[in-house]
Amino acid sequence: MIGEKNYYFNLFQVDTQILDRLISEGLRSGGSYCDLYFENTTYGSLLLRDGAVTSGGSHIDFGVGIRVLSGEKTGYAYSESTSWADMAASARAAAQIASTPSEVSPYGTRNPSRGEPNPAADRYPIEQQWRGIPMKTFLPFLQQIEADVKKRESRARKVIVSLAFQVSDILMYNSQKELKWDTRPMGSISVSVVYEQNGQRENKATSRSFRMGAEMLTPALATELAAEVTSGIDERFAARRPKGGQMPVVMGAGASGILLHEAMGHAFEADFNRKGTSIFADKMGCQICPKGIQIIDDGTIPLNRGSLNFDDEGIPGQKTYMVEDGVLTSYLHDRISAAHYGVKPTGNGRRESFRYAPIPRMRATYMESGPARTEDLIASVDKGIYVDEFSNGQVQIGEGDFTFYVKSGFLIEGGRLTMPVKDINIIGNGPAALADMRGVAGDLQIDPGAWTCGKEQSVPVSCGIPTVLIGSLTVGGE
Repeated sequence: MIGEKNYYFNLFQVDTQILDRLISEGLRSGGSYCDLYFENTTYGSLLLRDGAVTSGGSHIDFGVGIRVLSGEKTGYAYSESTSWADMAASARAAAQIASTPSEVSPYGTRNPSRGEPNPAADRYPIEQQWRGIPMKTFLPFLQQIEADVKKRESRARKVIVSLAFQVSDILMYNSQKELKWDTRPMGSISVSVVYEQNGQRENKATSRSFRMGAEMLTPALATELAAEVTSGIDERFAARRPKGGQMPVVMGAGASGILLHEAMGHAFEADFNRKGTSIFADKMGCQICPKGIQIIDDGTIPLNRGSLNFDDEGIPGQKTYMVEDGVLTSYLHDRISAAHYGVKPTGNGRRESFRYAPIPRMRATYMESGPARTEDLIASVDKGIYVDEFSNGQVQIGEGDFTFYVKSGFLIEGGRLTMPVKDINIIGNGPAALADMRGVAGDLQIDPGAWTCGKEQSVPVSCGIPTVLIGSLTVGGE
């Protein structure tokens, strides 16, 4: 939501004159660039465990982060108060940290965005504020999900339903006199169920997360979550661990996009490439996967968990093609890496809160649909694995090697899905997997779950993928 400018000025007790004075304090030791990041975030949570409310509450985080850049040097400090004395002390601290002589770089954009935010272009308007609503108001929604789960599935033994929300008022200003502001909502619902049958236990979880106000808590959403978390339970109990080895892997549409995020997306972030630690550091302009494949990081999807009106450096949110027709065409940039490469920032400068300096981070990362049909990709595999739920991935950015634990999937035999499988690892190499993509279906799904990326800091993200066939990966089974 993009509110009135004076709301943010009054909230943080500043005006343009104070902002300019604070910038001057930050540049007093000769820095080349300074920016300010004001934040006021309200957090709320409610947890229903087996019919009882076991935790809940809310709190507020408030403060300002001040960054000073001097060539390759970065000074950062923050204050939990916006009184002049406290902010000025933080600005001077950041200036001192960055004061070591270094080559000066032209930070910022080539065409500074000095226009005021446009409410008509808002990607996450709020219809019903989270703030001010008593927490008990949300309890019937959680209870509806729990009751529906137990009605649908008699084997449910433990049901945990949680709600988490946050609303962040953000005000940004820098030494290029770019002023940006918005209010970012986020609501997340998670459902986890433990099932039991003949002494055997299985579990399944699902979630939804959107940049929306409390209007997201509809009866339809409750029904959708209950239906999803109770589906496929027969297969969970019937699943077995297959024999391992090298084989084709078909990744199901949607949540399988976490492999794209972890095994490939991080390697496209510009700081890793700038430092030479990414496997793709010398691959710009090279063909890294088959023609026809497009890989995107997108901050413009309305209501999406990873979307932003502006990133945390004030750069407008945008849609960035990292791979076009199989060719690596762009890294994901913040202002620092953009200056290093001589390109425009891509709107990927993100931070966990005002306590952290921004770094290049993903938003919603996905692959566009291709021309194939899902059933044809499966039919083309004589012996392999179909996977639709990953967890607990590990990636080596420098080498591109990855390991992912597969929560559920199916054996493919003779071009058909047969035995349900579980407790296997998928092992491979990101660049090799990209190059070995044999087919991409036309069923792109961007997963609506509560994904969080933890690269030094935690930020909300989204991921997605159509059904994709990779020619050969290592399956760690029996």
